[in-house]
Amino acid sequence: MADMGRFRGWLVALVALTLLAGLVLVSVPSAGTSTPGPGDTALTSGRPAPWEALGGASHAPSIGRDERADAVRELLERRSSAVLRRDEAAFLNTVDPVGEAGFRAAQRAMFDNLGDLVFGEWRYTLDAGQSLPPPALPAGVPAADELWAPKVELRYAFEGVDTTPTTRSLGYLFARRGSDWFLVSDTALEPQGRRTWRGPWDFGPCRWLRTRHGLVVGHPGNEALAAAVGRELDGAVAAVSEVWGAAWPEQVVVLLPESPAELQAMVGPDFSLDGIAAVAVADRVDTRAGTVEGARVVINPRTAARLSPTPLRVVLRHEITHVAARGVTVDGAPMWLTEGFADYVGYRDSGLSPAQAAPALARGVRAGALPDDLPANRDFQAGGDQLDLAYQRAWSFAVHLTTRFGEQQLVRLYRRIAAAGPTGTSTMDSILTEELGVRRADLLDSWRRHLVAAFR
Repeated sequence: MADMGRFRGWLVALVALTLLAGLVLVSVPSAGTSTPGPGDTALTSGRPAPWEALGGASHAPSIGRDERADAVRELLERRSSAVLRRDEAAFLNTVDPVGEAGFRAAQRAMFDNLGDLVFGEWRYTLDAGQSLPPPALPAGVPAADELWAPKVELRYAFEGVDTTPTTRSLGYLFARRGSDWFLVSDTALEPQGRRTWRGPWDFGPCRWLRTRHGLVVGHPGNEALAAAVGRELDGAVAAVSEVWGAAWPEQVVVLLPESPAELQAMVGPDFSLDGIAAVAVADRVDTRAGTVEGARVVINPRTAARLSPTPLRVVLRHEITHVAARGVTVDGAPMWLTEGFADYVGYRDSGLSPAQAAPALARGVRAGALPDDLPANRDFQAGGDQLDLAYQRAWSFAVHLTTRFGEQQLVRLYRRIAAAGPTGTSTMDSILTEELGVRRADLLDSWRRHLVAAFR
């Protein structure tokens, strides 16, 4: 099992709320949202000069604020309908016909890249009250009668997989030419902090594979990995539910980004890509309601493609455990619990011996180096051997809890501690004593004895 040594350093999970910068918008008053002044007239009929004749400063009258919002909402509705109906002409009719050729080409490519993906929902929402000052159009693009940068979000769901649609921010800039509005850019607002979220369809043609319990979305070139993931996906969901229970959607979307840029877009700009095989992410989490939006398992094809079936199976089960448990896991819960539990489910019934699952820990125990305490969260943020050892110790502690108290007690302990979020040592000691009936010191002593017996 040479793969397992490499795999251990690649197993990283991100279960925190991943709205990141793309969904944290700043509301800035915009001159473009003001009501018409004494000298302004709201256009209700008629048509100014053709688009080709527009240039330089515009003297066309300004459309009233409500009419503008209605017009752009109507544009977004046409755009949504075009995606769901796969009507490319209608979709491109929402894009500025005299704008940058590169942007129009990118929009066409994005539409084509959607392929035959099936969405239960694809809808744009507009918040006219959160608009930004519109930037100047790029050189060479004819001046518009009006520019507007309201807050726009995409609400989408994969049909049959996403039980709740998820929402993503879009940095859309709109231009009015005559009485018609068009999308003119999705990057112009980046200097003001409003970025457009990129989905798999922004990076290449999408290929998908549907299983009973999930959807695998990839690109041409990673079909072999997609097929391997598809073969494992339903079994992984069943394995997770066997431990965690079936009180979660039991549907998983697995994304296979083709490039580092796409991988970064899927997991967020603040996440390191060094050596990872897979990451579990979510857009929004409500632990009070137990709901999760946009839960995804993102697999790095460049790393995961080198894994043989057993390590790939462990990776999937580990990450899907995070998806299943995310709705009750408060940010800041101790990682010895969250990662140890995910590893326990991942390695359960894998056929691997303790020494194969935790080689670094085995070497240390055989050399007499027993752990003083449970790994701290900072140990999971380190690299190399320290990271490997943190995961292996967390896994072994979860195994010990199961051996001594039973699997369902481990699940109950997870639910109790994960729901509490960040806690001090005394509070954690109290929870352990209440749930397990033993003091922390005694529990650590029995864990160390378990390690000696497991690795002798």
